[in-house]
Amino acid sequence: MIRSAGFPFGCAVCEVEIDPDTGHVEIVRYTAIDDVGRAINPLILHGQTHGGIVQGVGQALWEHSHYDPGSGQLLAGSMMDYAMPRAHMLPSFDTELSETLAPGNPLGVRGGGEGGTTPALGVVVNAVVDALSDYGVTHIEMPLTAEKVWRAIRDGKANAA
Repeated sequence: MIRSAGFPFGCAVCEVEIDPDTGHVEIVRYTAIDDVGRAINPLILHGQTHGGIVQGVGQALWEHSHYDPGSGQLLAGSMMDYAMPRAHMLPSFDTELSETLAPGNPLGVRGGGEGGTTPALGVVVNAVVDALSDYGVTHIEMPLTAEKVWRAIRDGKANAA
């Protein structure tokens, strides 16, 4: 039997609304399609995709480990200091599964769940940058905290003046 790689693929789209006075980013719609090869248990795969999306969105918007530059001490050492995504911060996701059988194994399966995490970073950041394009914003480093977004808006307004 000839083994060949079965690369995953999919698509994700994110729509955001941004409060220009505070920099608060709200995800209003998120849609993802993930090719998992043969979907043996679609319910679990949808759950894995949802969890992966939350993980990626959390990294893109909120999660950040802060260290003291002098001592290297972690400053975000508890959940009181580390911003984690919570259910009320996100919309319901629209997810679909595509089933293109993977050629490299007899079941035709691919990994599921990872397809939610990886694209979330890009689509969230690109949605925010696109929403701020009228201010001349072309890039913001993750995490896209409200403060960073507010500063980008403020700097864009100042540069336009």
